[in-house]
Amino acid sequence: MLSERRLEVLRAIVQDYVGTEEPVGSKALTERHRLGVSPATVRNDMAALEDEGYIAQPHTSAGRIPTDKGYRLFVDKLTNVKPMTAPERRAVQNFLEGAVDLDDVVGRTVRLLAQLTRQVAIVQYPSLTRSTVRHVELLSLAPARLMLVLITDTGRVEQRMIDCPAPFGETALADLRARLNSRVASRRFADVPQLVQDLPEAFDAEDRGTVATVLSTLLETLVEESEERLMIGGTANLTRFGHDFPLTIRPVLEALEEQVVLLKLLGEVGDSGMAVRIGHENAHEGLNSTSVVSVGYGSGGEAVAKLGVVGPTRMDYPGTMGAVRAVARYVGQILAES
Repeated sequence: MLSERRLEVLRAIVQDYVGTEEPVGSKALTERHRLGVSPATVRNDMAALEDEGYIAQPHTSAGRIPTDKGYRLFVDKLTNVKPMTAPERRAVQNFLEGAVDLDDVVGRTVRLLAQLTRQVAIVQYPSLTRSTVRHVELLSLAPARLMLVLITDTGRVEQRMIDCPAPFGETALADLRARLNSRVASRRFADVPQLVQDLPEAFDAEDRGTVATVLSTLLETLVEESEERLMIGGTANLTRFGHDFPLTIRPVLEALEEQVVLLKLLGEVGDSGMAVRIGHENAHEGLNSTSVVSVGYGSGGEAVAKLGVVGPTRMDYPGTMGAVRAVARYVGQILAES
């Protein structure tokens, strides 16, 4: 374990390197930070940090830069995440509250995260498999043609046309709508098949075929929409950090084009807490020079999807973590109110 003093030296090196983009020397550290020790002691501490792999000397200058291991310890020992200012919070809330539907919420969230952090932003759409049913609407378009509208607790709306095996009257339609919602409203999607399996038996023989067709369409909708969807924005922000990538930015850009890679970066939705993966902790080789900050969001206490940012390892971790956490909280509130 590092002593508290050496941890302070490491913190100072990370802060200065992130802020200046220049390797940090002992003289600069003692001038910029109140470390309470002599430059000679700071030099000794830096030598010890280098021996233990927390900092490295990129070339023959006296300066040092943090390694992945150094950034990892810095993040693990963060006592607090940089909070957003009151004007920033109001601006975030006002911007997101202007959204008209779920696509707009996700689109605004991506743009906002990219602007706040100046990194690449990734937002996962809420998954139906982790959602609950808010309402099922059934509309008659013709005597034997219906429209099914499925609305989730996250504001997602799915529409399906249904061709019925026989004409279906308004009275039967109203009865089916009421019975269906009484069983599935506020219930998890995973529970729906079992909740509706005996519903056709509640109807007259001539209507059971249509009821079964409606239920089949409803269940197919849940299966069809299981594919994960993502939105990404701010890729151009990476061009500002060209010198942060050892050889070329191309492997990073190529990795960001692969949806499977992005989903792995964000991590499992069940693990909804803040996650920070640094450098070589990212399994994809093209992203070994980047860090990923992600967190779950949702309406209520349970995460239904994740959002996060990707940027160079030379990242303002306290500020980025604060922005990602705040945006996730506001998106969750908006979904809960939608």
